[in-house]
Amino acid sequence: NTSTEGSLHRGSLFPPPQSPSSKLTLKECLDECMEALDLFLNNHFNESLERLRPRVNESMYHALIYATVLEMQAMMTFQHDDISNAGNTMKNAQEVCQRSASLDSQLHAEVCYAECQLQRAALTFLQDENMVSFIKGGIKVRNSYLIYKELHSFIKSNNCVKGPSHLHLEGGISFGVGAFNLTLSLFPPRILRVLEFAGFSGDKEYGLSLLRDGATGTNLRSMLCALLLLCYYTFLTFILGTGEGEVAAAERLLKPFLLRYPRGAIFLFFAGRAEEIKGNIDEAVVLFEDGCKAQQMWKQFHHMCYWELMWCFTYKRAWKMAYFYADLLSQESRWSKAMYVYMKAAYLSMLPEDEARPFGEDEVDLFRQVPTLKQKIAGKSPPTEKFAIRKARRYKGPNPIKLPVPVLEMMYMWNGFSMISKRPELTEGMMDTLIQVERAVLESPENEYTADDRCVIHLLKGLCFKNQGRLDAADECFNKVCSSEKKIKFDHYLVPNSMVELSLLYIDQGRRDEAIKLLHKASLSTNNKIMINDCDGSKNTKHTLHQWFSKCLARVPLSLTFESKYPLMSNHNMLLRIL
Repeated sequence: NTSTEGSLHRGSLFPPPQSPSSKLTLKECLDECMEALDLFLNNHFNESLERLRPRVNESMYHALIYATVLEMQAMMTFQHDDISNAGNTMKNAQEVCQRSASLDSQLHAEVCYAECQLQRAALTFLQDENMVSFIKGGIKVRNSYLIYKELHSFIKSNNCVKGPSHLHLEGGISFGVGAFNLTLSLFPPRILRVLEFAGFSGDKEYGLSLLRDGATGTNLRSMLCALLLLCYYTFLTFILGTGEGEVAAAERLLKPFLLRYPRGAIFLFFAGRAEEIKGNIDEAVVLFEDGCKAQQMWKQFHHMCYWELMWCFTYKRAWKMAYFYADLLSQESRWSKAMYVYMKAAYLSMLPEDEARPFGEDEVDLFRQVPTLKQKIAGKSPPTEKFAIRKARRYKGPNPIKLPVPVLEMMYMWNGFSMISKRPELTEGMMDTLIQVERAVLESPENEYTADDRCVIHLLKGLCFKNQGRLDAADECFNKVCSSEKKIKFDHYLVPNSMVELSLLYIDQGRRDEAIKLLHKASLSTNNKIMINDCDGSKNTKHTLHQWFSKCLARVPLSLTFESKYPLMSNHNMLLRIL
C-alpha cells in the first residue's frame, strides 16, 4: 500500500492511464508554469499567457494556470463573452487533467481537477441565475471539496512518500483545503450545520494556517494563497469584523512579494489598501495611482484602484475628485453600474447648489437612473446596491426631497468611519459637514422624510463623536435614534444599527452586560423592522446587517454569556435570526 507522490491511491478518480499524454516531464511543466506566473506578477500578463498557450492541450498545469488567468480577467471585465470563454477554457483544462492521470502524476492530476471544478463552479454562479445552474455549481463545489479532503488525508498518511515535486502538490492541497475551511467558517452556524450535514466543515484558524503555509512557500499556488489571505486581511476582516482589518498580518505577507515584485500592480493595490485602513490616506492614494501606472494591459485592474481612490477622496471630502473616479467606474466597469451612478449623484448633491456640476450632469437625473441599472451577481443583487436603489427612489417624484448626506451614509455602509478614526482632522471635517446639513434640515419645512433624515445625521454624528473620544455625546446620539423608532418611516435599518453601535460603545467602556442586552434587543428590532418595502409594494427585500453584529461579536468573546442567557443568540446564531 505504500505509494509515492505520483502513484494511485484507493478511491482515485481516474482509471489507470493507457498512454502518456505530455511531452514534458512533470518537473519541466512546473518550472515553465512558475516562469509564466513570474511574468504575470511582473505585470506581463499577455506574455504570461503566450508562455502557457502552446501546451494547454497537453499539460494539466499549463492548462490550469492559463484558465485561471483568463478567469481572473473575466471576473474583472464582467463581460459575458469573457466569462463564457474562461468557462470553456477551464472545462478544457479539466479534460486535460483527466487525460494526464499517468502513474507519475496521478495526485497532481487530481488536485488540478479539483481546482478546475471549484473555479468552474465560481464561473457558473457568476454567469447563470437559474436554479439548475446553481445545483450544478453546488455539485461541482462538493466534488471539489471531497477530492481536496481525500488528498489532504492521503498526503498526511504514512502511505505517501514525498517525491521531487511534492512541494507543488502540497501547495495545491493547502490552497484548496485552506480556502474551503476559511470560507465555510465565515457562514453563520445554522447554515454551517446544514452544510456539515452535506459533508462540509469549516475551521477558520486551520484554514488560515494552511493558506499561510502555502503563501510563504515557493510553489505554484503561493500567489493564490497570498491573494486569498490578503483579501481576507484587508477586506473581509474589515467589513465583517470590527472595522480594523488585520493590517499587520497583511503587511508581513506583502513584504517578500513587494521586494520581489516592486512594481507588481496586484501587490501595490493591497499595499495601498493596508495604508488606507491605517488611516494613511495620502500614502494610499500614491500606491493606488502607482498600481494604475504600473501596467496598461489590463485596464480592468485599474477599476479596483479607482474604487479605493474614490473612497480615499471621500474621506478627504474632495467631492469632485471622488466624483471623477465614480464617473470613470460608471463608464468603464460593469460590476455595479447602479452603485457607481448613485455615488456620482451623491457626490454632486454634496456640492453647493450654485456650484457648476462637472460635465453639466444633474444629480436628480442621475438618481433617477439608478433603479434602471440593477443587476444580479450569483443570482442576487449586492446588499449595498439594493440600498442605493432604495435611497435613489426618493427622487422618483416631480418634486424630490433631497437626501441629506448620501455619501456619508454609504460610507457608513462600507465601514468608512473606521477608516478615518485614526485621523482626527478627517473626523472633524465629517463632523463639520454633518453640522451644516443638520442645520439645513432643521431650518427646512417638515416633510415625510424629516424624522428619518434627522436620525441618519444623529447616527453619523455619533460615530464622529466616538472617533473623537467623546463617548457621552456619542451615547446621546445613538439613543436619540433608538428613541425615534416609531417616528422612522423608511430607513428602518437605523434603529438596529444604532443599537449595535451603542453596544460597541458599551463594550469599549467595559459595560459588557448592557451590551449583551442591547444586542438581544437589536436582534428583535431587526426581525421586526428590517423588511424594506419596495416602491410598488409587491415584495420585500432584506437589508442585511450581519456585518454590524459580527463586528460587535468579534470585539470580545461573548459566546459563553450569549449561550447561557440567550441560547438562540450564541455567536452568529443571532445573525441567522436576521437572515
